[in-house]
Amino acid sequence: MSGYLEELTLRLARDIAGLPEETRARHASYLKSSQQPDGGFAGREGASDLYYTAFALRGMAMLGELYGEASAAAARFVDSRLERLESVIDLVSAIYSIVLLDMSAGIDVLGGRPGCREAMIESLESLRRADGGYAKTPLGKASSTYHTFLVVLGLQLLQSPLRDPDRIVGFVRSQRLEGGAFREIRVAQRGGANPTAAAIGILRILDALDESQRAETVSFLASMQTGEGGLRANTRIPLADLLSTFTGMLTLVDVGAASSLRRPLLLRFVESCERREGGFRGALWDDGHDVEYTFYGLGSLALLNAAD
Repeated sequence: MSGYLEELTLRLARDIAGLPEETRARHASYLKSSQQPDGGFAGREGASDLYYTAFALRGMAMLGELYGEASAAAARFVDSRLERLESVIDLVSAIYSIVLLDMSAGIDVLGGRPGCREAMIESLESLRRADGGYAKTPLGKASSTYHTFLVVLGLQLLQSPLRDPDRIVGFVRSQRLEGGAFREIRVAQRGGANPTAAAIGILRILDALDESQRAETVSFLASMQTGEGGLRANTRIPLADLLSTFTGMLTLVDVGAASSLRRPLLLRFVESCERREGGFRGALWDDGHDVEYTFYGLGSLALLNAAD
């Protein structure tokens, strides 16, 4: 069974292949050089973790560079962390890394761990709440739009049927606000580009996106594009960032509304976040760089290249 993330990886790999070889080689070199001695990848501070490792592997897979010793070292790192999964983000990052390493490098991380897949499924399901969605932590009382999206993706990657999907749809629709935006948590008064992208992703996976939702969401996400060219996270934030740009653009592409964004401005914004040495910063005001934003930058370039 091919799921949302597997299909997205293949799409982005196909579309980024049309970029100049020098561009792809520069960013591949950046990602490879970011790998730590333990085989994992780190953020801007601290040691390797599963979250950044998953983003680095996604970028390398997109560029066709996930093979050889780099992938073997990453597999050893992921395996070393499977008994220390501290959050749903860690768990889904581990699951996606495992699937990528199998897809791209033929490495079966779970091969020597009988029962691990089933334990992962039960860990994800333990986050289910009475409102139909999934919480951020086992102690969480209410569901989160983003973490529900992560759990749905994780269960798809593990090829586990979703339990009572109609209740998931009901939760997601309850997060919708007037104007087409979706909120992250029930008490939030304002929606954002990223929870909206997560909500639409869930509804598309479950074949539950109707035309009125689609039209309002298109209008909302298009309104998030700033004069800088990228998309901002919500209406209170005046500046664009690569995360919101990638997720918003991907959502609009997926619902057939890519033309609602001003493409030349988008391209200018993404290229302005690109570093000459390789890698991407997160926004025009951001002085740093990391493998997560490099994935968003590469993904944005792939989507823009597909639109040519």
